[in-house]
Amino acid sequence: MSNLTLRQISLALLVSACVAAPSIVQAAPSDTPSPPPPPASDTKSQPKDKKSEKKSSLDSPAFLQGYRAAYATIYERNEYAAAIDQLKALGQDDRADVANLIGYSYRKLGNYELASVWYERALKADPNHVRTWQYYGLWQVEQGNREQARHHLARIEELAGRDSAEYQSLASALTTGRTSY
Repeated sequence: MSNLTLRQISLALLVSACVAAPSIVQAAPSDTPSPPPPPASDTKSQPKDKKSEKKSSLDSPAFLQGYRAAYATIYERNEYAAAIDQLKALGQDDRADVANLIGYSYRKLGNYELASVWYERALKADPNHVRTWQYYGLWQVEQGNREQARHHLARIEELAGRDSAEYQSLASALTTGRTSY
C-alpha cells in the first residue's frame, strides 16, 4: 500500500473515532511540515535566486530537525515563547506551517493581535493551508467572532471536507464554545 492510502485509511479511522467520542479524541497536528505551495504560474519567467531555492527546496534535515524541536516545545512542553524563538530561528517564517505555529504560540500566550498577524501571514504564504484555517477559526471562536469562524469552517470544508480532523475540531468549538487547540 502507498503512504497516501495508509494515511487515508488512518484518517478515516481517526475521524470515525472522533465522531464516536468527539469530546475524548482530538487529532494531533503533524510534526512534519507540509511542502511549500508551488510557485504561482505566470507568463513571465522569473530568475531563481538562492533565497527562493532555499524556501522551495524539500526540507533540509536541519530545517526538519529544528521544526520538530519547536513542535515538541509547543505540543509536549507548552513552552510557547521558547517555540516562537525556535521557529523564527529557522529563517523560514514565511512558510505557512512555520507562520501558523508562531501564530498558534502567540494565541496560547494570549497575544491575540500578534496571533492574527501570523495567521494572516501563513494564509498569504498558502491560502489553502487547512491547519491555519482551523487555528485561525479557533482564534475567531475565542474572540467571539462566530460568523468569521463559520467562514473559516466553510473554507476548511472546501479544502478538506467535513470528515477532516480540522473541520471536526472547529465545528466542535463552534458548538461548544471550547477550543482544544
